[in-house]
This record gives sequence, C-alpha cells and structure tokens, in this order.
Amino acid sequence: MRITLLLMLSACLLYAQAPKISPNKKAVIESIDKQRERLTGISDKIWAYAETAFRETNSSKTLADYAEEMGFTVQRGVAEIPTAFVATYGSGKPVIGILGEFDALPGLSQKSVPVKDPLQEGKPGHGCGHNLFGTASLGAAVAIRELIAAGKLKGTIKFFGTPAEEKFFGKLWMIRAGLFNDVDVCMDWHPGAETKAAVQTGLALVDFIVEFYGQAAHASSDPWNGRSASDALELYTTGINYYREHIRPTTRIHYHIQDGGQVVNVVPDYARLWVRVRDPKRQVMQEVYERVQKMAEGAAIMANVDYKISLVSGIYEILVNRTGASYIQKNLELLGPIQYTEQEVAFAKKIQESTGKPQVGLHSKVEPLEETREDAGGGSTDVGDVSWVVPVVRLSAATAPIGTPWHSWAVVACGGMSIGHKGMIHAAKTLAMTMVDLYEDPKKIEAVKAEFIQRKGNHVYSGLIPPGPPPIGKE
Repeated sequence: MRITLLLMLSACLLYAQAPKISPNKKAVIESIDKQRERLTGISDKIWAYAETAFRETNSSKTLADYAEEMGFTVQRGVAEIPTAFVATYGSGKPVIGILGEFDALPGLSQKSVPVKDPLQEGKPGHGCGHNLFGTASLGAAVAIRELIAAGKLKGTIKFFGTPAEEKFFGKLWMIRAGLFNDVDVCMDWHPGAETKAAVQTGLALVDFIVEFYGQAAHASSDPWNGRSASDALELYTTGINYYREHIRPTTRIHYHIQDGGQVVNVVPDYARLWVRVRDPKRQVMQEVYERVQKMAEGAAIMANVDYKISLVSGIYEILVNRTGASYIQKNLELLGPIQYTEQEVAFAKKIQESTGKPQVGLHSKVEPLEETREDAGGGSTDVGDVSWVVPVVRLSAATAPIGTPWHSWAVVACGGMSIGHKGMIHAAKTLAMTMVDLYEDPKKIEAVKAEFIQRKGNHVYSGLIPPGPPPIGKE
C-alpha cells in the first residue's frame, strides 16, 4: 500500500513539474493535426511537380489555392514574379510573416526508395526539401489564422510564397518591391537532418556570369588567325585555382563551365562560365568578388579577347536572432522529439548505406540551443536578405537521416515519404506555437526587434541584384 502511494505521489509530482501547453498552443497543434492529410497531399503534389526556379507554376498555384480556400486574401504574381504570392489574414499589429519555398533542383529526379532510382532520368527533384518547406509554413499560418478568426489572437498573419531560392534568389525582388516593409517578425524553417532552433549564419554569396569573345578560325590550317575564347576561360579558371591558396579558409569559390567551345577543329570564339563566391561575411565576399572580376580582365588580356561580366544576384549571410531562437527552443522542448517507426528507421539506414554513411538512423531528440559560431560555414539562402530587413526567427526540422548528403537524390527520396512528412508536421507545429508566443506577448516581439537592431547596427541593407525585372525564363 505504501509503495503504491509513493508511486502515485511521484507520478503527481512529475505531472506537476511537466511544462504545460497553453490553450492557444493546443489549438494550433490540433489544427495542424486536422490539416495533416491535406498538408501531406499538397507536399506530395509539389514533390511530384518538381519545378525549378521561376517555373514553379503548379507548385505556387497549389499553395495559393489552399491559402485562399482557408480564408486568406491572396495576391498572386507579386514583385513581377508570376510564381510569387502573399497570403494575408487579419488586421493591425503585430504583423507576423512566415516564409515558404517550393522550388526544386535540376537533375535530381528520384523515386521514394532508399537506393538511387530516378523517376525520370535527368529531371528535377526536391533535393532541398522545399516541397515540405512551403507546405509546413502554410499549415502553421492556417492554424494562426483560425485563432485570429476566433478572436483568440489579434493582429495580421502573412504567408510569403517565395520562389527561386535555389537560383536567382526570388526574395531579393520581393524585398525590393517592399513586401516586407510592414512585417514585425518573420518566421522561417528549413528541412535538415536535425531538429533544432537555427542560430548559425550561413554564407553570403554572389553569382555572376563571365563571357569571353574571340575570333573563330580553323584550328589546324590557320590557328594564328584565331583568338581563343576558351584559352581565356582556361587562364581565368587557372587564376581562380591559384588564388585559392591566398583566401580565408571560410571563403568558397565555385564555377561551372557552361560553354567552352563546340568542336575540336575550330578555335572557339565564345566561352562562358558561371561563377559563385561565398563567405560568412558579406564584406569579405565582396572583396574576393572584386578580385576575381579583375582576374577575368587579366585572362582576356592574355588571350587577346574581349570579356563581359554579368551580375546574376547576390545574398547576405543570416543575421541571427538568438532571442527568437530561445522561443523556438522552448516549443521544441514542449513538443518533444519526432518519433519514428521501425520501418522508417530501416529506410533511413538503407539511405545511409547507399550513400556511404554510418548507419545510425534518424535524429530523434531535442538538442540544447547551440552557440552561434562566427565561422559556421554551410550553405547560403536568400532568407539572409530578409533577415537584414526584418527580424527572422528560424528552425531546422529533420526530414532526412543523419549524415544525408544534401542536394542529393537521398533527400528527394525522404521528402516523398513519411520521414519527410513527419518533419514537416513537426516544423508546422513548432512555428505556429512560437507565433502564439509572439502574438500573446508584445514584449517578446520587442525583445526580438531589440536584438535585430543591436546586431544590424548602422548597416544599411542594399540588395545585390541588377536593375530591371527578375530574370524570368532564363536558364
């Protein structure tokens, strides 16, 4: 009898100590659970469409139609981008935005199986999980909209349908159009291999095209009459590769030769390559960018050809907001880790075997809030630009196994089955719960804004995009 009473008392104490979920947070969790089937269906449609930058016609329409069905006012084709849209509900302050991406990557078509097996060889696939990204964010926005409609929260919710994150960086044109000007705080998440509050900066980046123009000639009978554009290209890439020794370890330079000549017996009169420079600090990236532009001129002089440099676009590193991340962290702890079935773990381990990674399965725990590192490295995103215009609160959710190569077929495979779906739903709940915190407590919004102002300092944002409309229809 005494043991039974002690056990009951222990259980009561544990229950009393457990963090309690507020009524509004319960409501958004229930809303997302109620939407689960629809959200999974939307995500799978976008996964199957696999549309690339500025071509996401069906994907954009699927999300915008759902937003309209759920009571949002939808502005389509914003910022001169046919596939960009903003879905709005509510009125007055605060205005909380949430970002949603939906573009795929070229050449990554894949069935939802744990070995490489394309659906259509050479076709695109969602190797960054954006079919999950936009869908989860919209699900969270719908849950908040229901609370505003019921009078439980006051303010405005805005879902931003943001195309072309993988190439061209559509958010830059949306910023230029002033679409974020009235937003107090913006929410963001990204698929990953871990579930955690996101507090790393990523890399600033610039994309540009270098073209060389020479004189064609017969490569055997009169090469002295030719001026080789491909010679200039090779001299240029050689210069870049020698330069690597003299840049910071955090700086990255990539290039892709798009045209190096067509046939072997003609001195090429045209050559073209796509170049990308990255660094955790935009200022350092800018310095390297200026240097490699001068190197293009030097290569042109050596080969006696003309050259042209065309800016595609460039993006900032993320301006971290640890205050907002602390709110994300508490809600992750309230929700607890994602739970997986034996079949899902087996699928994950087969993915790891197929990609030469340790077979350790899936991330299923709540990590503590990380320290922010100055040299975190990693990828780049145009969310960085948004984060210099309005405070951005960010999350990563596991949608693929630990160690999965990103931008690969393995991510596509997981994004079209239950592992990806579970991460998507978990992200939607965490984002919605965090937005509840912000709507309910204006002091939390002010704290997020205060850190944003402190970190930004006197810097004046300037988007690195060429004048004129977005490059719709360009490769």
